[in-house]
Amino acid sequence: MPQQLGQLSLLVRDYDEAIRYYTEVLDFELLEDTKMSETKRWVRVSPPGSTCHLLLAKAANEPQEKQIGLQAGGRVFLFLYTDDFWRDYNKYTSRGVEFIREPAQEAYGTVSVFKDLYGNLWDLIEPKQ
Repeated sequence: MPQQLGQLSLLVRDYDEAIRYYTEVLDFELLEDTKMSETKRWVRVSPPGSTCHLLLAKAANEPQEKQIGLQAGGRVFLFLYTDDFWRDYNKYTSRGVEFIREPAQEAYGTVSVFKDLYGNLWDLIEPKQ
């Protein structure tokens, strides 16, 4: 079997606020929300049709809390591919998503950078065909 990334762990402040953001603002699907203990849940979200998922991991201590939103040291951390850049850009903008770079046509496609609710940077990309 060839290898592939299955999921990425993303530090969050609160499970429910993260679920709301990713499902209601970015239109991701809630794949799983399983209680593991009094303080820990196994929460997975994903863009529709994606094979790679985000595991929303609630920060469990102060060092982890300090890393929320900074998992890539201030660089773009995640890359969200779309088949219609302007549809998603306009939808996200209308829902209050903060884009920190103007949309641009690059050799690889149309792209802009946005912040999620914790400050992680994402590229929204419509790859060239």
